Amino acid sequence: MPQRRHSKTPPKEAKLFRNNRSEAVRIPVEFELPGEKVLISREGDRLVIEPVRKPGLSARLAQWAQEPPLGPEDDFPGTDDMPVKSERIF
Repeated sequence: MPQRRHSKTPPKEAKLFRNNRSEAVRIPVEFELPGEKVLISREGDRLVIEPVRKPGLSARLAQWAQEPPLGPEDDFPGTDDMPVKSERIF
């Protein structure tokens, strides 16, 4: 699906239908949004639908910077692997 910039397009009529107990709307192909989730909000009598964007690298790095670093109190699982013995090959 191509990425689209905010461009003004003329309104187009869309069909409403029921999906179980929820009301749904068929989005015409020229209005398709990227991803699998959207945010929906109300502005007066308008509904605003926006794609949920995955956080970029800088947002993830900032999140990691806020997390406490691992320390000696963090319990890591042990391993049954024995160290490799050196062998004389040549």
